[in-house]
Amino acid sequence: MDEQVIGYCVKCKTKREMKDVTKVEIKPGRPAAKGKCPVCGTGMYRILSSKKK
Repeated sequence: MDEQVIGYCVKCKTKREMKDVTKVEIKPGRPAAKGKCPVCGTGMYRILSSKKK
C-alpha cells in the first residue's frame, strides 16, 4: 500500500504511522492494514472500511 496508515501501538500507547504496510483480510472477510511501529517494531493492525453497498 502506498498510502500512509495511522495505527495504535499498544506497546508505545500512542497513534503512529505504520511502516511496511500490507493489505490483509481478517476473519469475517473484512479488509485490514498490517504493519509495524517505526519506534519499537511491534506489529500493528488497523481495520479498514469495507464500503459494501
